[in-house]
Amino acid sequence: MQIADKMAVLGTETAFEVLAKAKALEAQGRKIVHLEIGEPDFDTPKNIKDAAIKAINENYTHYGPSAGLPDARKAVAEYSGKLRGIDVSPDEVVITPGGKPIMYFAIIATINPGDEVIYPNPGFPIYESMINFVGGKAVPLHLKEENHFSFRPADLEKLITKKTKMIILNSPANPTGGIMEKSDVEGVAEIAKKYNLWVLSDEIYSRILYDKKHFSIASLPGMKERTIILDGFSKTYAMTGWRLGYGVMNTSIAQHITRLMTNSNSCTASFTQIAGAEALRGPQDSVDRMVLEFRKRRDLIVSGLSKIPGISCITPHGAFYAFPNISKLGKKSKEVSDFLLNEAGVACLPGTSFGSFGEGYLRFSYANSVGNINLALSKIRESVSKL
Repeated sequence: MQIADKMAVLGTETAFEVLAKAKALEAQGRKIVHLEIGEPDFDTPKNIKDAAIKAINENYTHYGPSAGLPDARKAVAEYSGKLRGIDVSPDEVVITPGGKPIMYFAIIATINPGDEVIYPNPGFPIYESMINFVGGKAVPLHLKEENHFSFRPADLEKLITKKTKMIILNSPANPTGGIMEKSDVEGVAEIAKKYNLWVLSDEIYSRILYDKKHFSIASLPGMKERTIILDGFSKTYAMTGWRLGYGVMNTSIAQHITRLMTNSNSCTASFTQIAGAEALRGPQDSVDRMVLEFRKRRDLIVSGLSKIPGISCITPHGAFYAFPNISKLGKKSKEVSDFLLNEAGVACLPGTSFGSFGEGYLRFSYANSVGNINLALSKIRESVSKL
């Protein structure tokens, strides 16, 4: 049986592949420290779980509107508006099973074959995958270490052509933990307006910041109507397995995203939306505690990696990833990551999992305990001397 040609350009998310390899080694009796998967190691807060259980018992187990339950959309609108300093109507919200559908739907709804989309590289691999899948041209924007893994608006403008249709932003960023300075966001906004471009702003890590408050491009004059905000519950509320995300966008594009939901998922599970509304409206102390713990782990892993010969690591300002430079080890990223998994029992990702400009780097998720991070650092220090 034949498979469609376009499946050949569909990428993947290497974290799950490495996780599978690590689990296979564990099944053989190996001790593996998991620093590969981007998932908070905290439990979903009790008030959120209780809300879901109550919703199930009250029979929120049936179909709901494709765009989301009215009250859940209202909760997202209130939360998103307050976080970003903008007015958001429930009609500008579409709730989806996870954040990735917003990524996919936003691209498929706006990009024709041959249209160009500028995306961050190194960056989340599904950006490039989805652009290619719909027949667009993926144009990488190099995030450089000397710019703290951000970019300057002038670098962006050099990549724009008559075919450019969209810019993808991710701040705080996966895999680098980099953030965009307000002045650079303002510069991007001017470029987007000048060339009449869409902006897909992936703000899934908007609450996991260590030194600054979140600043959304949608809050700038003239930008809300051309920005599609991607956000969700997975990272902020330790709800990765709940599959609950949302997009905030103008009502015109929201109608198209809603039709894509109808044609693909029908709707997002009703009881998870009830839990999501509780997450946004309920106490936020669990988020604050989690970020404080991530800060402690960040400082530990950055300091530890930087003390290992051949490795240097700048301090990330958001998310929960360290992205150390390993170029002085003289080996390709994939070779080093495979070596660390098989020889040291430390699972991480090669920088090339996030694009060609990730060569010379590794990504470590520090969403793990201090004890495990210390163990991983010890194993890495011991093993790299054998490379």
